[in-house]
Amino acid sequence: MNRIDRISAILIQLQSRRVVKAGDIAERFNISLRTVYRDIRTLEEAGIPLIGEAGVGYSIVDGYRLPPVMFTREEATAFLTAEKFVEKLTDATTIAQYQSAMYKVRAILKTSEKDALENLDGSIEVMKSHGQKRTGNNDHIQTILDSIVHKKVLTIEYFAGHSREFTRRDVEPVGVVFLDSFWHLIAYCRLRSDYRDFRIDRIHKLTVTDTTYNNSKHPTLKAYIDQTVKEKHLELVVIKVDKEIYSYLDYQKYYSGFVSEKTIGNKIEMTFLTMSIEGFARWYMMFGDRAEIIKPDALKDKVASIITAISQKNLQESNLY
Repeated sequence: MNRIDRISAILIQLQSRRVVKAGDIAERFNISLRTVYRDIRTLEEAGIPLIGEAGVGYSIVDGYRLPPVMFTREEATAFLTAEKFVEKLTDATTIAQYQSAMYKVRAILKTSEKDALENLDGSIEVMKSHGQKRTGNNDHIQTILDSIVHKKVLTIEYFAGHSREFTRRDVEPVGVVFLDSFWHLIAYCRLRSDYRDFRIDRIHKLTVTDTTYNNSKHPTLKAYIDQTVKEKHLELVVIKVDKEIYSYLDYQKYYSGFVSEKTIGNKIEMTFLTMSIEGFARWYMMFGDRAEIIKPDALKDKVASIITAISQKNLQESNLY
């Protein structure tokens, strides 16, 4: 990426968040902090009103408006791909909100890009697994996220899978996570005085109350997941895959405990939570020649043992003939 493109991308990044840290910019573009400072100074000299605070980050002066952002064809295609996942893996309200946003994205595309998206629309499909069934009212994700923003307590009527009965709970939401083919609400349950994991498709009724809560006393969603990994013996898996094969994993990653990802050079570093190292190892072997296991060592050992077993079995069978 040349410097002009990078500076433009930094400007877009500054528009996307209230505060952006210099370190985040440096990591995204793989540049030094000194280069970040020089690029920020270039934006200031171009008339962009920026506020920089040591130890906090950079932000654009509130109220300043920039011209509409133009998307490249590749960026628009990424939006289209994401739309397919949103349609199959989220709820009705989220789908409607995303489709509304996509209308705005399409509105500012050049005619050639619009035509390209129209042609691609029928070439991308996301299939739901047979085990992923919508039961009850699953249209809760946006309401939950809104309650987190406004720090509102939720009242839920929930069908507990273990007891097979309905319960009524007042909860303080921490976040939502997609795990094992279902969306989950992580929340502090006032009835149990502890944190609980509620499968969103089992919430039959959800009401936002007027009661507020102090979210500073709750852990972040990431911290909760890290703790859950320890308590429930989930394995944290981190792998790096070549960008060239990443697109082939988009559909499958959600069913392998996908948590997050980030770009590092020409690799995509992907983080998962899995209950079965062996199950993950067998999935990993489908593309293992174009990937690298960062952790845990147990996954490396399991992949090696499976490969050894396959080699020995093939050797034995060839000796029979």
